[in-house]
Amino acid sequence: MTATDTATDAVTGSETTPRNDSTPPTDSAQDPGAAVVAVVELGPQWPTLDPFLFCAHHDDAYPEGDGSLAPVADLNDRDMGQDFSNRDGFSMYHGRNVPGFPSHPHRGFETVTFVRKGLIDHADSLGAAARFGRGDVQWLTAGAGIQHSEMFPLVNTESDNHLELFQIWLNLPASDKFVDPYFTMLWDEQIPRRSTINDNGRVVEVTVIAGELDGITPLAPPPNSWAAGSDSDVAIWHYVLEPGAAVEVPPARSGVAANRVLYMFEGDTASVDGIAIGNDHAVQLRAEMQVRIEAGSARTEMLLLQGVPIGEPVAKYGPFVMNTEAEIRETFEHYRQTEFGGWPWASSDPTHGSEPKRFAQHVDGRRESPEDSRSD
Repeated sequence: MTATDTATDAVTGSETTPRNDSTPPTDSAQDPGAAVVAVVELGPQWPTLDPFLFCAHHDDAYPEGDGSLAPVADLNDRDMGQDFSNRDGFSMYHGRNVPGFPSHPHRGFETVTFVRKGLIDHADSLGAAARFGRGDVQWLTAGAGIQHSEMFPLVNTESDNHLELFQIWLNLPASDKFVDPYFTMLWDEQIPRRSTINDNGRVVEVTVIAGELDGITPLAPPPNSWAAGSDSDVAIWHYVLEPGAAVEVPPARSGVAANRVLYMFEGDTASVDGIAIGNDHAVQLRAEMQVRIEAGSARTEMLLLQGVPIGEPVAKYGPFVMNTEAEIRETFEHYRQTEFGGWPWASSDPTHGSEPKRFAQHVDGRRESPEDSRSD
């Protein structure tokens, strides 16, 4: 997926700027001694802080599939190939039969795709493939350049195919922008989660995708990720709070050096450090401070992104993220010449059959599937 796919139908242009203060301020200043720095309403593309570049939440109520992984639905009056309409509760995006994002390139950053519901079929220019979802995370280091496709196969023919996912873009420093492309699968069965019961009997569950939390050690990110560095303090935590539940989020290990943003995307209201927050809002937090979160009268879900900033200039144009505009021009020229290795698949939107079984086929021939608990 590209950053502009979620927010608009076309590339908006290039940008060269540090990303240390990209979250807009609130209308009224907060107490300088409080954990909350700013609160903003969420749009299609969520505001992020360095080292993160982009975060999007896709929530599509796809109907049953027609047996060929396409929706049983009237697709007339959609701008097929560029459908972000959310008509009838879903979009086809750039898919013309199966919804999703056919082959497109990336360079200079990482995508972290956390799929809550539904499935994604991955294929790439290196010949690797995967089907993942239903709690899985794919962490892809684009590095020097890769093409990949992300299609949403509708495998259920007698029930709906609800898809919900987050795609997060994590930057790479200049020293790592040309590393070899690589992806890691974090399977749902292996991702650490912890449930705690409050004194009032209410449950809080946290999923730890990145960043140690209260003794919970996450699975390892790709080896050349910014998150793999011992001093980056990257955290990706997903919280689910029952109505009336509360949780204390500890300070970042790196303290004031880290940026921290909390996104509330489900619920009615919540209290963050004593400040009332409505649904679909982002809260910039002081990372060096512990913060208390209390759910309101509805089940509440939040995503927390944290990391020490890379602190380098960012030049981006659509699917490419470099440090200078000259490097963006060079990237376009390199892609025109090489297509980042070409596209080895018969179509731009390959899918992996009607069986819902999840798997990953890596470039080195290694195949893994969490559902049979073996690797070969």
